[in-house]
Amino acid sequence: MIICHCQNITDHEINSAIDWMRASDTAALITPGKIYHALGKAADCGGCMPLFLATMRKNDNLKVPMELRGLRHGITKENQTCKVIATSSTT
Repeated sequence: MIICHCQNITDHEINSAIDWMRASDTAALITPGKIYHALGKAADCGGCMPLFLATMRKNDNLKVPMELRGLRHGITKENQTCKVIATSSTT
C-alpha cells in the first residue's frame, strides 16, 4: 500500500527500513526523518505523516531499546546529583 504519494513510499519500504535500521544498530531511535533518509527521499507536504506514523507503530522493531527506556523518569548522568561528604579539616 502506498503511504506517501509525493515520494511514492510503500508500507513495505517503511517496514524494510525499520528492520534494516534495527538490525544495524540495536540502540537506534528510529524516526520518520531517519526512514526518509534511509530510503533516499525527503518529506514533501506532510499529508502522509499520520498514516506514516501508524505504519511505523505497527512494526515490532520500532520499540525503544531497553537500555533507553525510563530515561525521562530515571536518573541519568546529566541530572544525577553529586553527593559530597563534608569533612572537617584541622589546620
